[in-house]
Amino acid sequence: MKSTLLVTIIATSIISFTAIADPVAGSETVGVSVQEAHITAMGWSAEKQILHKAVYNDSKKKIGVIEDIIVSPENSVSYAVVGVGGFLGMDRHDVLVPFNHFQAKGNQYLLPGASVAMLKSLPAFKYST
Repeated sequence: MKSTLLVTIIATSIISFTAIADPVAGSETVGVSVQEAHITAMGWSAEKQILHKAVYNDSKKKIGVIEDIIVSPENSVSYAVVGVGGFLGMDRHDVLVPFNHFQAKGNQYLLPGASVAMLKSLPAFKYST
């Protein structure tokens, strides 16, 4: 009985280690490595640090809110969708602003030279369906 159990444990161990050591052609590990996770943890979180943050002008007046970010096909952040005016999302005017026009000052995002009237004069941004 003990020898059968020992043989079963050894066989199972060999099969398990063989499966780990010999990857199947064309398969990939899902997830990130420890090094990638460490690097990623030091980066920005769009949800925590960008989205739904107020946008201010030079006069420190709130002129909008960053509602979304648009990532280009080249995987770079290209535009911010800024919501202007409205109340609780109603009658809000969404516009696209190139992301490189913003200045980050601590937890605030500045849009130098902008005003509510200027942003409302831009064409409304609508997502394609």
